Amino acid sequence: MSLLPRTAEEFSSAEYWERFFKKRGERAFEWYGDYNKLCGVLHKYIKVTDKVLVVGCGNSELSEQLYDVGYKHLTNIDISETVVTHMNQKNAERRPGLTFHQVDATQTPYEDASYQAALDKGTLDAMASEEEGALAKNMLSEVGRVLSIGGRYVCVTLAQESVIKSAVEHFVQLGWAVRVHCLQEERGAEEEDSFALPVFVLVCTKFRQPMPTPILELCIGDDGAPVRHAQVCQLLSSVRECQAYSVLRKRLRTSTDPDSNLSLTLCHAKTGLPRYTLTVQDSPPGAKVPRPNQFAIFIVPRGSETAWLYSSSEGRKQVAASANFRRLVIASMHRNQEYTDMQAVQSELSPVVMDLAPPGMPTNQQVPFLSVGGDLGWREEVSRGVSQLSGEYCVENVRGEDGELYRRLVFLSNIALVQSESRLVLSNIASSQKKKNKKKAKASSAAGASSASLSVDSGFLCCAHHEVMVAGLAMLGVGMPQNEDVPVSVLLVGLGGGGLPQFLRDFVPKATVEVVELDPAVLEVAKEWFGFRPDDGLSVTIGDGLEHICTLEKGGGHMFDAIIFDVDNKDSSLGMSCPPAAFVETPILQKVLNLLTPRGLFILNLVCRDPALRKSVLERVRGVFPTVLSRKIAEEINEVLFCCRDEQDTAHILPSLNQAAKNLQSALFSNKTEPNRRPHIDIVEMLKDLKVE
Repeated sequence: MSLLPRTAEEFSSAEYWERFFKKRGERAFEWYGDYNKLCGVLHKYIKVTDKVLVVGCGNSELSEQLYDVGYKHLTNIDISETVVTHMNQKNAERRPGLTFHQVDATQTPYEDASYQAALDKGTLDAMASEEEGALAKNMLSEVGRVLSIGGRYVCVTLAQESVIKSAVEHFVQLGWAVRVHCLQEERGAEEEDSFALPVFVLVCTKFRQPMPTPILELCIGDDGAPVRHAQVCQLLSSVRECQAYSVLRKRLRTSTDPDSNLSLTLCHAKTGLPRYTLTVQDSPPGAKVPRPNQFAIFIVPRGSETAWLYSSSEGRKQVAASANFRRLVIASMHRNQEYTDMQAVQSELSPVVMDLAPPGMPTNQQVPFLSVGGDLGWREEVSRGVSQLSGEYCVENVRGEDGELYRRLVFLSNIALVQSESRLVLSNIASSQKKKNKKKAKASSAAGASSASLSVDSGFLCCAHHEVMVAGLAMLGVGMPQNEDVPVSVLLVGLGGGGLPQFLRDFVPKATVEVVELDPAVLEVAKEWFGFRPDDGLSVTIGDGLEHICTLEKGGGHMFDAIIFDVDNKDSSLGMSCPPAAFVETPILQKVLNLLTPRGLFILNLVCRDPALRKSVLERVRGVFPTVLSRKIAEEINEVLFCCRDEQDTAHILPSLNQAAKNLQSALFSNKTEPNRRPHIDIVEMLKDLKVE
């Protein structure tokens, strides 16, 4: 350990390497691998007859082994006098034609175009440690000078991002062709102390005329087929993917951890776009797993990636426990990628996932692929656009595991989160045609049905927390006989696809709903794709929800029976994804209180993973509202807070809600606006498990 550098700068220091080789003595130092590991790719790009400049040779045996197999024109240079003296003495008799010279690689005495190849094993990495990589740039310029037309710079490197980026950009600017080989170890071949990162070989070829369009390629292994990339950033992304894959499989071969949540994104070989996300879930220590059940792959159906079972740590543990394997790799497919069938996906993943097998598993053991229903699921993108506030989004139809069709709004900056979801049904015309021709309708449904024949079921709320919010209106006495003609005014901050406000308008008796939505693009999507229909009873204001509340409170006279916050936080790093922190500051909560009628209710969708932050939010809410009830959503981290304007008798409020819930249920069903629509909600069930905070 004493030989290792204490700082990055020491890597590029002549004094450091002089001390290094004096302390190490005659023991060869094989930086990133020996001849046996590298010979396949070296022989591919360096001819036996080539004049080769070996840059930063150290006391590696690589040049000696190359010499022994026929490479007789090797010029080895190093900055260390100690290593040059030692290597010359070592080879004087056995390899008289193999010479070593003390030369600074940034200032060589050799003529222009005097070598056909330059071989570098780790020297670029060492020099790139210098501040801003100036030393490495000087070395690369010198290599370019001494190489002839058609000559190749062959560099063995760990490809740290700053190093590989600098080198690739350097040669692309010169118009050279660039190819990168990732030398993945064979499974079971690595030693415990081997590098976690894979070794790469960077091959840059000098052309007579600079290439107008850069040639950028990546190969897996010595002889893997080259995959062409259009831009440097795409090539670097593929390199990072190889590194992440190598680190992950190294970690998984040596240990198991059911709480690690290790995941890896695999990109398409040609486009570089994300294609699969693999998440590893191990069984807990001591779990009784049948001996044959060592390892399996679970394919998540398209359209189900955001389901709690597959998107949350707790859900994946449940899937793994149900499958009962020692290790389960959960594979999700990405949007905008084509997948032929289950067999094709299995063939594509098979050579990759075997490297993620648990420690001690035989290499020849067959690995089963598991799925739901045996197919890949179905997804159809129906629209794509860009919001100035939230970035790119897509609207897609998916088939759920229940066989029903759903429509989703997803912002691509967070593809694991469904912004809004509605259930789809056949429109009236399509429904009539279905009765006339059931066989044809069945085929249409299996294909996802055409978007024109589908409409949004406004009586179905896909979000459980929306159902709980609606059920909470029972606390206002909505549906009670004595309130039959009493109007209900609701202020909702956050539109989404418009499912919640539409449900309130369509089914809650005497309800008027005012929605505040920050993003105008969301309103247009809601109108075009989610059947959102504003009218006198349902209005939308485009603007900042906080500013709107402040304006209403300042103006006075505008009171609401219910104020609902259902707005997400764009900054997911804060530990609270709903609402943004500013919405639960005491001054805003006080303004909300002031806007409520005497019977008024503040309803908050809270999504908080940080216990301390949640406690702080609850303390502020309780500091403003006399009575606070909460309802956690099963299998989700959402919870809905019901905050009463006036103090309630908590000893009696919960028992009395049962009858109020039944009254609201009856009122919803009696207020159907369309004969073929009915609300799908169980108010009594939604108000179970309420807790006084």
